[in-house]
Amino acid sequence: MGKKKQFKLKLKGKAAVFIDWANVYRWRDSLKKDIDPQKLFSYLSSYPEIKEISFYFGTDKHPASKEQIKKAQEIGYRVVTKPVKYLPKKTESGEIIWVRKCDFDLEIGLDCFKRLGKFESFVFFSGDGDFATLYNRLIAEKKQVIVIYMYGHLGREVWEMKKGIFKAAIKKFGVDLYKK
Repeated sequence: MGKKKQFKLKLKGKAAVFIDWANVYRWRDSLKKDIDPQKLFSYLSSYPEIKEISFYFGTDKHPASKEQIKKAQEIGYRVVTKPVKYLPKKTESGEIIWVRKCDFDLEIGLDCFKRLGKFESFVFFSGDGDFATLYNRLIAEKKQVIVIYMYGHLGREVWEMKKGIFKAAIKKFGVDLYKK
């Protein structure tokens, strides 16, 4: 039985990577395992074209949140953070629960446009359908757009995009990116 072939990105020129960590973290529901931030960074760093790897994650009062941010900085990520908001949500039984919310769509979009003149390839680890507009604008600027996602975690708006975008499921990478 042969070894599974490792997936290789075909990057065009200098590349920047944008990781929406809350989105990637939720892939665990389908993967049945967690992505290891250290292994992911090592894998991405193996590409000479990748010059910047950004990690977006909310700052929370919970010690695990602070530890995640510290660890990402120590690994070498360019960390972008902001305070998490807690929004009330009514359950079916009428009980009010507080839901953690911290979207980075705007920050990722602005960071992309700050980098237009410096990078030719833009790689996103997020299945968020809200990014379709950003992807279309990058494509209009003649930039390479690569979206890494997990099955069941890719917005319809991105799934339906056919031109100028490359979409790859994380499960097809054939490389161990998971926590033990």
